[in-house]
Amino acid sequence: MANFTIADIKALREQLGTGMVDTKKALEEADGNVEKAVEILRLKGAKGNAKRADRSTSEGLVAAREHNGAVTLVELACETDFVAKNDRFIALADKVADAAAGADSAEAALAADAGGQTVAQLISDEAAIIGEKVELRRVRTLTGDNFEIYLHKTSKDLPPQIGVVVAYSGDDAETARSIAQHISFANPSYLSRADVPEADVAKERDIVTEISRNEGKPEAALPKIVEGRVNAFFKQVALLDQDYAKDNKLSVAKVASDAGITITDFARFKVGA
Repeated sequence: MANFTIADIKALREQLGTGMVDTKKALEEADGNVEKAVEILRLKGAKGNAKRADRSTSEGLVAAREHNGAVTLVELACETDFVAKNDRFIALADKVADAAAGADSAEAALAADAGGQTVAQLISDEAAIIGEKVELRRVRTLTGDNFEIYLHKTSKDLPPQIGVVVAYSGDDAETARSIAQHISFANPSYLSRADVPEADVAKERDIVTEISRNEGKPEAALPKIVEGRVNAFFKQVALLDQDYAKDNKLSVAKVASDAGITITDFARFKVGA
């Protein structure tokens, strides 16, 4: 009989994030030797990485790193929430975030050095042990005078699922953080209406024009009605045009102006979105 207990299986599974059956088999093969069981799981996992390539990764976490006057936001994804909250996965995310600091794409981050190997190889090696598909889904680096980082947990049992970085000039860090919290909730796509692609605005204008006509609005009134609806579109997608979450009588632009700060850029990642 193998020299291990149910408690040993549980401890190793929690350490690695591996499945119950695989963990038990590895301990049986290793006759209870934990280090040997880890190696067995790693070798088995390496063979399974290719088989997991087509699996979906809807769980994971976001992390941020400030480095040399910039902040890098990363999303590291996995298959299950069990792995997302596992210490080994969280430690991997920390290593990836450290190595990816300064990269402005997932491709650049994957090629970065992570202690003598690339980030891509580090993720592959750890995925082999964890037994799930793990992927670096998104990376973005912001530059600016000042930054506020807001990491939000959608569940107290999980690591941060939403990450926001706000780059700004000025001195009111409290308002900048409040705007970061607003972004986590309101999910704007662009900083200002000037950043919205003209093709998107034209498409929205065509849609609301057709809707207004179908509603029987007078032709003479259409330009004003359409402009109102296009402005409503800007309030959905452009941060500075949005109603401030803490006071919808104010725009985000007004809140920032009153605080003496200028929002110069932002990034928002939500796991799986």
